[in-house]
Amino acid sequence: MKAPVLAVDPGEARIGLAISDPTRTIARPLEVLRHTSRPADVQVILDRAARHGAGLILVGLALDAEGAIGPQARRGLRLAEALRAQTELPVEMYDESDSTQAARRAGRDDSMLDARAAAVFLQEYLNVQRPV
Repeated sequence: MKAPVLAVDPGEARIGLAISDPTRTIARPLEVLRHTSRPADVQVILDRAARHGAGLILVGLALDAEGAIGPQARRGLRLAEALRAQTELPVEMYDESDSTQAARRAGRDDSMLDARAAAVFLQEYLNVQRPV
């Protein structure tokens, strides 16, 4: 059995976390963290990865409308680099464009929105990884 995947949706004020089941079939929202500082955020994310036995950390990459790397995507890239520097776990990037809008369409705009957005792009990732 594989280990779960922890998805991270980095934002300016909040960071959404989602986790897959151990078979990497289903994603579910986990929690929303309040952004404090990159080092503190990294420690909390790594704590959640350890607590849930994650075998991979997936960081959302928010590309702009043209598919280019803008300020939001750079935030995700910097977070991924900080995570890689602190863990042996693989850290991958995944396009999370429109995941917040998809989460908003699927539910209400509440305190778990960012975690639901992380679950949206994690489920997309899981679906792409699944063998046919």
